[in-house]
Amino acid sequence: MIRPAAPADVPTIRALIAALADYEREPDAAKATEEQLHAALFAEHPAVFALIAEDDAGSPVGFALYFLNFSTWNGTHGIYLEDLFVRPEARGGGYGSALLRELARIAVERGYSRVEWSVLDWNEPSIGFYKSLGAVAMDEWTTMRLTGDALVAFGS
Repeated sequence: MIRPAAPADVPTIRALIAALADYEREPDAAKATEEQLHAALFAEHPAVFALIAEDDAGSPVGFALYFLNFSTWNGTHGIYLEDLFVRPEARGGGYGSALLRELARIAVERGYSRVEWSVLDWNEPSIGFYKSLGAVAMDEWTTMRLTGDALVAFGS
């Protein structure tokens, strides 16, 4: 079952983010607190949204965290999937596909033009999975990021 996250899910979302960071070989990089997540997801006008995947017993086994982007070429919003994670013991159960299908359903229902995300180059199992769904790699694009000291220096 896929459902929108509720405020009571924040500790679970935080734990899933930590598990994702471990999987992506960056266990110390996930610094978001439960308070930050709660404020971002459940503000009066949230800019970040989450879905929870539950098993048949109602236990959370995965999540998707996303926000809206905008295509100036298409003149429509899209969904940017920031994080998708399914616990290792639940993989192969269709939860990842169900989370992505729900994001696609939301996009189609609302007239958005795309759902997009990034995947680490070394993550061949995920890349194969995404391609099996019909997703296409945007190999001609390079992600750029301004962060940390460089952000502070440039923005000051």
